[in-house]
Amino acid sequence: MAKKIKLIATAAMGLESVVADEVRELGYDVQVDNGKVIFEAPISAIPRCNLWLRTADRVRVVVGEFKATTFDELFEGTKALDWENYISEDGQFPVTGKSVKSTLFSVPDCQKIVKKAIAERLKRKYGMVSKMPETGAMYKVEVSLLKDVALLTLDSSGVGLHKRGYRIGQGEAPLKETMAAALVLLTNWRSEFPLIDPFCGSGTIPIEAALIGQNIAPGFNREFASEDWHFIRSKHWDDAFQEAEDLAKYDVKLEIIGSDIDHKMIDIAKNNSLEAGLGDLITYKQMQVSDLTIRKDNGYIITNPPYGQRLGEEEDVKEMYRDLGNIMKNHPSWSVYLLTAYEAFENVYGQQATKKRKLFNGFIKTDYYQYFGKKIKGDI
Repeated sequence: MAKKIKLIATAAMGLESVVADEVRELGYDVQVDNGKVIFEAPISAIPRCNLWLRTADRVRVVVGEFKATTFDELFEGTKALDWENYISEDGQFPVTGKSVKSTLFSVPDCQKIVKKAIAERLKRKYGMVSKMPETGAMYKVEVSLLKDVALLTLDSSGVGLHKRGYRIGQGEAPLKETMAAALVLLTNWRSEFPLIDPFCGSGTIPIEAALIGQNIAPGFNREFASEDWHFIRSKHWDDAFQEAEDLAKYDVKLEIIGSDIDHKMIDIAKNNSLEAGLGDLITYKQMQVSDLTIRKDNGYIITNPPYGQRLGEEEDVKEMYRDLGNIMKNHPSWSVYLLTAYEAFENVYGQQATKKRKLFNGFIKTDYYQYFGKKIKGDI
């Protein structure tokens, strides 16, 4: 196999630049495209990216790319790729697919053809006559057709990277861990500043902030599909985990507070924090936003409040936004970052945002309202 391979870190719409910054931070040059960040890197990047990327959805390995307007072209193009360098003799290789603006629009047919082409290539290379056993490691293949170009990739992550392994409970509309991390990374918060999430729900933003504050790799306590791949040496994984351990700053003190009106959510948030190993780093309080008390300067509010999209909720949500706006008027050194789909937010909050950024929370179009505080220098 070549010394370098092509990788894709997939990203939610609007987060491509955040994912790109993370990949660059790991030392790799990137190309940014819609919904993905593309880069070439050594094989050791697969463990490192899976462990460290906080805002990417998955890390995919590019096996090949070619034009395909007929099923024959798709079959032959797939069969010509060096699958034996990636998939072991007993490897499982289920095929998923998608097709956008392409002549080959039947995804099930494309999946069957790709599966058959890979099987034929592997049987020939491994000298098999009968069916492939598929009893070993998992190599999930995706065939993605865009404007008649077929992209064949392997999913190295397994379960999506937002599954950190700490969420043992959640509310009705939980914020994805990857999005919560992005909300923190899109601010200039640092560990020496206090941080409050007054609508913390199951604690995702405080937990992700604590992981960032102590530089703990988000994938440290989970497993990845590619840990079983034969072409990645176990030393690569050992080195990646050792690097994560060496770079963690467990002794950094943090002041992170999460509050919520629902005592059940506070219990869930506490349990999730304990599961993440951060139980003593985050303080949780059951209270309504109107009772929020701020005692220090130069802090940050980072939050994902209710949006008021259900029948009868709008007035309650407007009151919460208004209360928060009235409180924060008295704390000009604090920065406020708030994600909501409520379009009249600035009017209700009582202040125009310094900056707005469009993001998608799942399939909900939202704005990330950013109010930059005027820092008091003596306290920094």
